[in-house]
Amino acid sequence: FPGAVKSADLAAHVKMVLNKNGFMDQKTLIATSLCCDEVNREMENDLISLYNSNFSMGGLAGFPFGGVTSFGAMSHHIPDNGSCLVVYGPHVGVDKDGAVGRVNRRGRYSSSGVCCGSAAAAAAYCKVIQAGGKKNDDIDVLDAQQTFVGNLLLPFADRLSTSKTPDVELPLALFDAQDELMKNIIAKGCGEVAGEGKIAILGGIQINTPAGTSEYFMPKVFEIRDNKNNKIVDLLASF
Repeated sequence: FPGAVKSADLAAHVKMVLNKNGFMDQKTLIATSLCCDEVNREMENDLISLYNSNFSMGGLAGFPFGGVTSFGAMSHHIPDNGSCLVVYGPHVGVDKDGAVGRVNRRGRYSSSGVCCGSAAAAAAYCKVIQAGGKKNDDIDVLDAQQTFVGNLLLPFADRLSTSKTPDVELPLALFDAQDELMKNIIAKGCGEVAGEGKIAILGGIQINTPAGTSEYFMPKVFEIRDNKNNKIVDLLASF
């Protein structure tokens, strides 16, 4: 995952760059769309330590299941004359032996486990469909998010099946699916950001590591938009 940076370094860098672009710490609200897995809280906490609070839009695999409604609600929580920082993306584990798609979890020392489980289940679902299985269009409230994760990954099934490194390709494909969805949400909800407020967007892939070691994040999108969805500046090259 080239270009990945430690989560604490990422938070400090984002703060510095946004400050240079007019963002004030006490007037910036973070909105995250990260997987609900507990291994993903390190980067979130590093950002909260700088900006004090967090609005959560995400669910399984990091998809922004809160949708336009959550973005609009978040926008109404931004401090007066302030802006927001939207952070999103899937996650993937790398265990102590370097295996991608697995992670050594706190208190479980015998072996590593699948990470991200939702992503792995979605990839397995794609294989079933490729083999002629029936697409699941029934949204059962008991597992609605996983149904959506599988169907949103489905357009990338061929990309995954032809990859020489499918465990690496999986979070990259998930990011592309989430990036499109998040940008559509922002395009529809951006007008709810008041006044001259801006929308900073940071998207990428969280890389979970064994307990006791730093988490990483590979930035793939870093930009600022206005409340009409016009891109003001692309900041990805700052990393």
